[in-house]
Amino acid sequence: MTTTSRAVCLNRISMKRKIYVASSWRNKLQPRVVAALRAEGHEVYDFRNPEPGNDGFHWSAIDREWKYWNLRQYVHQIETHAVAAAGFKLDRDALNWCDTLVLVSPCGRSAHLEAGYACGQGKDVVFMLSEENFEPELMYLLGSGFVTNTTELCIALRFKRAKCTTIGYPDAA
Repeated sequence: MTTTSRAVCLNRISMKRKIYVASSWRNKLQPRVVAALRAEGHEVYDFRNPEPGNDGFHWSAIDREWKYWNLRQYVHQIETHAVAAAGFKLDRDALNWCDTLVLVSPCGRSAHLEAGYACGQGKDVVFMLSEENFEPELMYLLGSGFVTNTTELCIALRFKRAKCTTIGYPDAA
């Protein structure tokens, strides 16, 4: 075995990761991604179930009428309410704990802020793209790569660095 091929083999050693899955409450794929990653032996933070007996942060736990807040009400509640503080702490602590973040699209602002935070800390960030509501995003180049399904994701995460673009490029015309 050559030095180069040995280095490639060592880079493919199965790694167990600490993964933060960033997505949306509306994304039906998110629970399957969490389950697939756990089945691979990874430790996974699931914002829907961040700790035993906790079903995640919900704005409705602060106020059932939260959808009708104005800007002042929003800022007051997010800065002062204990439920918001506890939810934020769980998510931020998990972001600090993880070594890898998987953004499962489609998703919204929070997931994208979480991905940006992880990129800024030098963590591996893998974007799981979906045809649903797909919109090109230039700044995804800050991340480690792209996948389109859980099989590709699990394979990509077996590498030391998740440079994992598994999507084929269209033929040049």
